[in-house]
Amino acid sequence: MSIDLNKVLLIDDMDLHIDQDITFDQDTYFLPEIKRIESSHFTGDLKSNLNNEIILNGKLEADVILEDSISLDEREYKISTEVVENIDELVNFEENTIDIIDVLWQNIVLEVPSRYTEVTDYSKYQGDGWRLISEEDLVVSKSPFAILKDKE
Repeated sequence: MSIDLNKVLLIDDMDLHIDQDITFDQDTYFLPEIKRIESSHFTGDLKSNLNNEIILNGKLEADVILEDSISLDEREYKISTEVVENIDELVNFEENTIDIIDVLWQNIVLEVPSRYTEVTDYSKYQGDGWRLISEEDLVVSKSPFAILKDKE
């Protein structure tokens, strides 16, 4: 998403408003937890501050499809985050443009949980000699490894 910065750099205190859907190339922007991004939208402004730094300020919303950590089903996870970034280092001064897609991707990655599940009934997840229990049901004293904790 390349943006022309002529307005921002030439005129002090000028805002450049952005209200655009964002598309992330899955080959370039990849995270194993993310199966795909259904939609993403950024609304915000590019501003030049008193130090002539370019600031990106706005709201990023995305519908991300994640794999459920327990059932392995695909689940929709909504992201809504405020973005405030100094993006001077992304400016291409030869063309007087900036590409903010990397900054938006980094903000999505920060919002994706490392573990996500909508499963509430763990009774379906069991097999021969094992069963899945919730963290609330886990009691250290009933664990076969509890004796190791006493030897510390």
